[in-house]
Amino acid sequence: MTQYLEFEKPLAEIEGKAEELRALARQNNEMNVEDEAAALDKKAADLLVELYGNLSPWRKCQVARHPSRPHTSDYIEALFTEYTPLAGDRNFADDHAVMGGLARFDDKPVVVIGHEKGNDTKSRIERNFGMARPEGYRKALRLLELADRFGLPVISLVDTPGAYPGKGAEERGQSEAIARTTEKSLQVKVPIVSVIIGEGGSGGAVAFATADRLAMLEHSIYSVISPEGCASILWKDSEKMREAAEALRLTAQDLEKLGVIDQVVKEPTGGAHRDKDASIEAVRATIAGMLEDLVKVSPAKLVAGRRKKFLDMGGKGLAA
Repeated sequence: MTQYLEFEKPLAEIEGKAEELRALARQNNEMNVEDEAAALDKKAADLLVELYGNLSPWRKCQVARHPSRPHTSDYIEALFTEYTPLAGDRNFADDHAVMGGLARFDDKPVVVIGHEKGNDTKSRIERNFGMARPEGYRKALRLLELADRFGLPVISLVDTPGAYPGKGAEERGQSEAIARTTEKSLQVKVPIVSVIIGEGGSGGAVAFATADRLAMLEHSIYSVISPEGCASILWKDSEKMREAAEALRLTAQDLEKLGVIDQVVKEPTGGAHRDKDASIEAVRATIAGMLEDLVKVSPAKLVAGRRKKFLDMGGKGLAA
């Protein structure tokens, strides 16, 4: 069953009417409603194109957070073979908000790391809604060290509202864990490619997005803070999230202009959640293309180029 977003209500009404007609026809075989239902289908398809043709930043936030978007677990299942997960940080616990391990991508050995939000109430609670604790970042740190030791490219998938801000996480060194993961990402002598598949929130996202090449799905977001958090700080009113979303320039299109990301990955009309297979295939092609270029670069040049990329960040497009 399709879960409609707030701005998709007119679409929901049209598609609902088409389904009602077909349901009546199933109950009464003498009714012929196909022409009328087909007209409604066309009207819905045209409206879908119109709605998604020029999404505002706030609407993009809603699409990026859609619970039915493909998650890291979906990408791992579809794109990787021989996936062997790594658990725990060898210090405190295993954080289920972070998935990662050794795998094969296009039959080549790699390390894959990603945030996982979960797909239903039980798994979302288990995954802490994709908000990693220090243990999750220390698990990622272990994987980065393994990748560096064995010369394996790293593929990271970003989808988090931000690192978990709870008291226990702070007591166990949340900021330090994020900083060390980011530091290690700048140091490893293997290619790192990253794709923001949904939300890229705050330092919790940066730790996994410190890469040689960074792509974003068309309707994903990447920002230092959520629009609601920004509005609460600047205007003392979280209801001003629409204005905050505009000001933050958090869309893939804005960030490509600013030089923060390297590539925008087109989504199916209506968002990644409407055609998961097509979205996953688009991400596969993007990752393959980015890795193809990077595997030819020497380790020393990889590290130097990655550091320069982040030192230069922000200079491009500031006047836009």
